[in-house]
Amino acid sequence: MKILISGKTGQVAIELQKHLAGLGELIVLGRDALDLSQPEQIRAQVRAHMPDLIINAGAHTAVDLAESEPDLAFAINGTAPGVLAEEAKALGIPLIHYSTDYVFDGSKPAPYTEDDQPNPLGVYGKSKLAGEQAIAAAGGQYLILRTSWVYSTHGKNFLLTMQRLLPEKTELRVVADQIGAPTWAGTIAQSTRALIERWQAGEAGAWGVYHLTAQGETSWFGFTQAIAEHLTAQGKQCATLEPIATSDYPTPAARPQNSRLDCSRLAREWHVSQPDWRVALDACVAEQR
Repeated sequence: MKILISGKTGQVAIELQKHLAGLGELIVLGRDALDLSQPEQIRAQVRAHMPDLIINAGAHTAVDLAESEPDLAFAINGTAPGVLAEEAKALGIPLIHYSTDYVFDGSKPAPYTEDDQPNPLGVYGKSKLAGEQAIAAAGGQYLILRTSWVYSTHGKNFLLTMQRLLPEKTELRVVADQIGAPTWAGTIAQSTRALIERWQAGEAGAWGVYHLTAQGETSWFGFTQAIAEHLTAQGKQCATLEPIATSDYPTPAARPQNSRLDCSRLAREWHVSQPDWRVALDACVAEQR
């Protein structure tokens, strides 16, 4: 089996390369070969490689930057997934695509299900929703996996930022009124492998949109506390933490207050479930040692 993966240097793509080893030939392309802002380049690469499965792990993920470059965000997050879906349908193969909690406005008091109406607050969320809609419009076989608060041991993410800042600072103010589930890119990759194996074995659930995050919930403040606990256990001094409101830390893009996603449909349809966010964090940190 040939698996074409976009977004070579991204958090999820790096984990996919580790966790999909042995499933088949992995064709992992970065921006130099597969620029997601160039539709004709996307079509040319898919037709050149003729894969059996496409995984779109590439995206414009700079949430605040997207506010000032909407055209690029929509090209990469909105148009490109539709092009990939059209090419996948033409080949008669599935597409796996990753989306985000940012398609919701965060006003719901309970975790969001796949049946809830999206209402993105900013350019990033709107562009990701446009990508979901373009994939659905193509009419092929697809899995859209919405995740949240993704971190890993590489790239730019909240975990690495806090691991750097906590020992450096004496005090850190962290937002405490946004709630979600920090999700390790390794968990996303492991779950993706499980989904592919079910499909290969003829045990696939229904195609469509699913939520895929770690279990449990916390705030950015709570996530920082957990990161600090790991650093303290390693003998490092950490900053004193102060919880603050979102309004105390203004950003160019609005964030959902509630980023919790209900992942029960994925467990029910595909028999793939996720670990608690703390268990996944422990596993991720263990890889750094």
